[in-house]
This record gives sequence, C-alpha cells and structure tokens, in this order.
Amino acid sequence: MPETKKSNKRISPKKLSNLKVVVLCIAAATTFWILNALNKDDYNTVVDFPIELVYDQDQYVAVAGLPTTLEIEISGNGWDLLRKYFNFNSDSYPVELTNPASKNYILTADLKRSLGEFLSPTQLNSVLKDSLKFKIDKIKTVKVTPVLDSTSFSLGKNFRVIGPVTFSPSIITVKGPSSVVDSVKTFPITLEEKRINKSVDKEIILTLPENLGNHVTLEVDKVQVKFDVVEFLEGNKRLKIKKINFPKSVTLQNEDVVIMISYLVDERKSAELKDLEFEAILDYYKRNKTDSTISVQVKPMPEYLEQVVAQPAILKLKYE
Repeated sequence: MPETKKSNKRISPKKLSNLKVVVLCIAAATTFWILNALNKDDYNTVVDFPIELVYDQDQYVAVAGLPTTLEIEISGNGWDLLRKYFNFNSDSYPVELTNPASKNYILTADLKRSLGEFLSPTQLNSVLKDSLKFKIDKIKTVKVTPVLDSTSFSLGKNFRVIGPVTFSPSIITVKGPSSVVDSVKTFPITLEEKRINKSVDKEIILTLPENLGNHVTLEVDKVQVKFDVVEFLEGNKRLKIKKINFPKSVTLQNEDVVIMISYLVDERKSAELKDLEFEAILDYYKRNKTDSTISVQVKPMPEYLEQVVAQPAILKLKYE
C-alpha cells in the first residue's frame, strides 16, 4: 500500500516576516488615525463628572449617601473629553453649601456658570439633571434620662424591686443629627441579669440602640445603676368569720366552714404580720341575689401583702 505524504502546515519564515510587517502597518495606521481624531475639537459626549459637596462638618452631618457625580454634556478637544470621560487627573468640582440643613436640594442651574469655568477649556453644553438631592442635618446635642429596660433582667421567685432605680450620671448627653436626636426622650439601659435576689449596684457599658443609626455619639460610655430588691415570703392564716347585716332567718349552708388565706408578705414586715388578726367579713347586703351566695372580704388588708387569696372565696346562703 503506498504511503500517504503528510502536508507541511508550518508557516515559512518569509511568510511570518511578511505577516509581522502587515500587523505593524495596521497598528501604526490605527494609532495615527486615533491620534489624528483626538486632536479634533468638534466632539460631544455625556460624562458623569465627579463632584464634592462641601459644608461645615463640625456643624452638619450627612444622614444619607451624598451624590458624588453629576451627569453633564460637554464638547471640545478629543483629548480633553477622553480625560473627562475616564476622570484622568480630574479634580472633583466643589459644590459649596452654606446652610445644607435648610433644604435637601440645590438647583443645578445655579452651578452652570462656575461649573463651566471649572471645566475650561472643555465647554459645558448642559446639565442633564435639574437638581442635586441630599440629606444633611444640623448636629444637635440633647440630654435624656436613662431608663432601665425591664425586659433585660428578671427577678428571683417572689422578689420585688423596691424604691427608685438610680443612675450615675442621672442624665445622658446624646449628640447627632437633629432629625434623630429630637425624637430621643429616654435612653434604655440594658442590665442583662437573670433571677436577681439581691440589691444591684452595677456599671453598665452603654450601647446605642439600632434606631439611632451610625451618626449618634454619647458623651459618656458607661453608667452606674443601683436599686434594691426585697423578698416576699409565702404564708397563710385562718380567718375569723364575721357576719354583718344577717337576718335571723339566714345562715350559711355550712356553718362549720373554715376560711383560710394565702399571701405573700414583704420580708421586712413579717414581724408586724404576727400581731394582726384577720377577719372574713360576710356582708349580707352585698350578697348575690341571683344565686344566693356571698363573697368573702378579707380585712385588714395591709399594703405589704400581695396575692391575697381566700379559700373558699364564695359561700352559699341558706334560708329558713
């Protein structure tokens, strides 16, 4: 079988040399055309030109992102337009705001003259937006009262907070945008304590609530919180029954009933409780006529008792 002759696909050195010459010629011609085109003065283009809003940052603060470019149509030399388009060595155009909190926009028509001078020798044809919008507030300082966040702690069983909760310092100074700090009336203090069973005297590191944003600062970064707690003790007593306004023909359905009360008592008053004699007052005039029952009224009822429950609380009447 005859051998198949392989074709030679390699480019000869002469052809390769000629190809390089062609490529160099095309590149040179393209470069010459671009350079010649950029030297012309009759080009128009639209660019996002960099701007900078300038204001007194000691007195005002931006509460939203500020515009950083302004869309404009310009004309002029190709080289100049190329630099403007790609922002090569282009300084930002400064837009000076004397009282930025008084309104949230500036008309671009008021900027055309100075912007045109700033762009020279490039000519400003038009500004494509009629206004620049921003949100800048005056910086304000307010004094607010710290308040203990009741959801940030819990008390041990039958413990109660007594007396006032005090803070040192008693006033917190908040500084920030007026639109934010004007709405701040109190400052929440987070305790982060569980099942408290003794008086509290704790230093708290202050953290800004999320609703105040990132532009608010505090004059102090911590506060001392103090308050006392007391335990209420569980107890029960048997009541002496005292009938009032009962006619002779009316009795209790169960005259041998025993009425007990359960309660919680302030531990500081437990000694006083021993000297009290409680009564179950049954006032016939306050009976429920529809079902012939009468409710138990416990007396006396000192303020240092809580959760007072009589058992039974309602008694049945019997008529002869």
